[in-house]
Amino acid sequence: MTITDTPAATTIHASELRQLRLEDPRTRILDVRTTSEFESVHIPGSYNVPLDQLAEHVDAVADLDAPVVLVCLSGNRAATAQEKLNSAGKTNLRVLDGGIGAWQTAGGDVVKGEEKWTLERQVRGVAGSIVLASILTSIKFPKARALAGGVGFGLLFSALSNTCAMGMLLAKLPYNRGPECVIDDVLADMRD
Repeated sequence: MTITDTPAATTIHASELRQLRLEDPRTRILDVRTTSEFESVHIPGSYNVPLDQLAEHVDAVADLDAPVVLVCLSGNRAATAQEKLNSAGKTNLRVLDGGIGAWQTAGGDVVKGEEKWTLERQVRGVAGSIVLASILTSIKFPKARALAGGVGFGLLFSALSNTCAMGMLLAKLPYNRGPECVIDDVLADMRD
């Protein structure tokens, strides 16, 4: 099994990834979740370059000769990373279908650290809290319900555009920052 050199959006299932790692040891797994999420649980031997940092170094990552499988929580951030890397010329690239959750469900080995809320869970918690607070506040100040509408619009826009401004902001919080990702070190390790 190999990763083909096609720029089309392709996925790989957890069982296929296990087989691919056995057949082609050059295959690199690049996890684009936040460092905090990566520290909580990740695939052994994977490399962490959070999506916001990948955007800054997309050309350097695209220059890697090795086939790359992108991983995130569900596949959305990995698909975004795939689009960026394909645009930069990287073709031997796949996205783990269903993300780290699918890998775990399929019985894949993981390295576990301190469990933290995923970025997607944090977005749901913050959005829900804002909506609830604005509805409760609107009992005394009716105009406060507009905030709930704004969050609803933001969530709809997020779904339609497959981006998440709140998630990008939350990713910058200290809670979501683990050890700093030194991209040059990661790239050097991935080249070995």
